[in-house]
Amino acid sequence: MNTSSVLERRLDSAAGLASSSAGHATGTGEIEIRNLSIRLGEGRQAFEAVQEISLSIAPGEFICVLGPSGCGKSTLLGALAGHWQPSGGTIRLDGQPIAGPHPDRGLVFQQHTLFPWKKVLDNVAFGLKMKGVGRSERHTQARELLELVGLAGFEDRYPVQLSGGMQQRVEIARVLINNPRVMLMDEPFGALDAQTRLKMQELLLEVWARVKTTIMFITHDIDEALFLADRILVMSPRPGRIIEEIRLDFARPRHPDLMTSPHFTQLKRHCLALLHPTSNLVPLERLSPLGPPPFDHKNFAV
Repeated sequence: MNTSSVLERRLDSAAGLASSSAGHATGTGEIEIRNLSIRLGEGRQAFEAVQEISLSIAPGEFICVLGPSGCGKSTLLGALAGHWQPSGGTIRLDGQPIAGPHPDRGLVFQQHTLFPWKKVLDNVAFGLKMKGVGRSERHTQARELLELVGLAGFEDRYPVQLSGGMQQRVEIARVLINNPRVMLMDEPFGALDAQTRLKMQELLLEVWARVKTTIMFITHDIDEALFLADRILVMSPRPGRIIEEIRLDFARPRHPDLMTSPHFTQLKRHCLALLHPTSNLVPLERLSPLGPPPFDHKNFAV
């Protein structure tokens, strides 16, 4: 079975699951953020991590958020995931306020969150198990997704037996099996070596081109943002604001030789200039989108 046929079957399966999910209102993945501010910490330790952000993301759009360390990128992602509550403003998905975490917003982190005691197949199928889908059906769908991400034949391995890139492929498959409206990706390839990272970027674009899930992708890497995105949102140092929106007109599908083109290089220089203004701010630790650290932590990562 080739990758194209697996993708087509996966799309049919996604449509069938969506129409048969009783009580679950399906949507298209349109995000509206209006005047969003997020304040972290308590008392004298409190500070504004995100300030007055307003943006619209179209269904199926691939957005990269680029910014310096500690600027609020992960805080913004965490608010979309439902793990951080705004101190001001609103976030809506398909017209409905985001009130908390939900499988229709799938999270992929820099470090995988796979269950080490479960085999690859059961890790991918876990979301369907939680929905009450029978073993045979959920394993069938999990196998299709593993073939989609290039891991057919690894169903019976444990996460520790896989390379970092393979673990992230499993992570992506585990998110996709829930048919999310939005994928929220927090530097998912940041821990990989350069060659594996590029392969994963190409794989992600292949998958996204078919499933067209809305993606918000956090990165520090300018090349990565330019290669992947329809649009780049550049954030200021804290408190994080959107200081520039860069629309990318590079043709799709994209190939690695794009990174050596004159226009790509010109945009990279522009992004570098935006990301390195004169600043006396001290960078903070990196913050998890899952919410605040224990109270004994003094520095909040954003």
